[in-house]
Amino acid sequence: MHFHLVLQFSIHKRSILALGDITEIIPDEEADIAVLEEPEHLTWYHHGKRWKLKFRLVIGIVHTNYIEYVKREKNGTLQAFLLKYMNNWVVDIYCHRVIRLSAATQELPRSVVCNVHGVNPRFLDVGMKKREQHENGIQPFTKGAYYIGKMVWSKGYRELLNLLHDNQKELTGLDVDLYGTGEDSDQVEEEAEKLEITVKVHPGRDHGDPLFHDYKVFLNPSTTDVVCTTTAEALAMGKIVVCANHPSNDFFKQFPNCRVYDDSKGFVKETCKALQDQPAPLTDEQRHELSWEAATERFLNSAHLDNTVKKLVKKPSKLYMSTSFSFKGNLQDASALAHYVGTGFMNKEPDEEQCKVVGLSTPKMKKANRSRKWSF
Repeated sequence: MHFHLVLQFSIHKRSILALGDITEIIPDEEADIAVLEEPEHLTWYHHGKRWKLKFRLVIGIVHTNYIEYVKREKNGTLQAFLLKYMNNWVVDIYCHRVIRLSAATQELPRSVVCNVHGVNPRFLDVGMKKREQHENGIQPFTKGAYYIGKMVWSKGYRELLNLLHDNQKELTGLDVDLYGTGEDSDQVEEEAEKLEITVKVHPGRDHGDPLFHDYKVFLNPSTTDVVCTTTAEALAMGKIVVCANHPSNDFFKQFPNCRVYDDSKGFVKETCKALQDQPAPLTDEQRHELSWEAATERFLNSAHLDNTVKKLVKKPSKLYMSTSFSFKGNLQDASALAHYVGTGFMNKEPDEEQCKVVGLSTPKMKKANRSRKWSF
């Protein structure tokens, strides 16, 4: 299948946005069940057929805490307020059911909380090797504490450096390695150099790199995540994780190697204890719980596919206007119309430069259309 999607990078949002109608690439006869990863993100600027009319069942998987990120921007409180209602609006229009990976995300219509993500098997393989080393009397971990993540302040670096700064006396002798690359790398390194304890900043690397296998403690004070992937990976590798008592970490609390703290004193206590303790080897049940197999089982249970699909009827494409745009229908139809009209002001066609990049024929642009681009 050959198709092209119209995308635009938003400098303000630091994100790639999908424009136009993605549903056009899927034949109506094949449109049965759709799973939208980041449904709010995919539908902010969706301009076309309603997903719930194209498909019999549309399930949204919410795994980014946009509200928390926006709060940290300029005029964050106002932006977060508006974004909250925008997310509720588009998700209500386009999704039958929503699965939120954790309660750290905002409440959304027809949503349930369930972590339906798993970890790559290679991290579980590392954890198995560490368990075998432990059983054979070999020291599984020979390094101390570390943190890995995109090096921007909102990814937990501010919280971590503040905790280390405020507790330098209590954490005397602690060595921490930070791994990441990002726009705030220079500032993070400058702040780390001011500390009395040793904090080394390294370029970003893949978390599966053998370099990380021997670290014993993963420090993650981030509260912007929904379910932190690196935390799950660290637990899968058999490490001790020290993290904040936050809804994003609720799923991990079932594992003995997850140590949560409520405040600065708790962080010091759990970090020092983690460095002294030996991680508990993962049991087969715990390894399964972190796997994609278990995540898929949780997804199927949360989505209620067997009970839901039979009850929903897919609307044929020819009924699009009369069904989804009828003001005689429910309020949702009128709401969908408002969203459709609003997104219609955005230029859906790629410009000349974009066509050259992806190898499309250059469109004949009308002069009037050049002013229809929204500001990003």
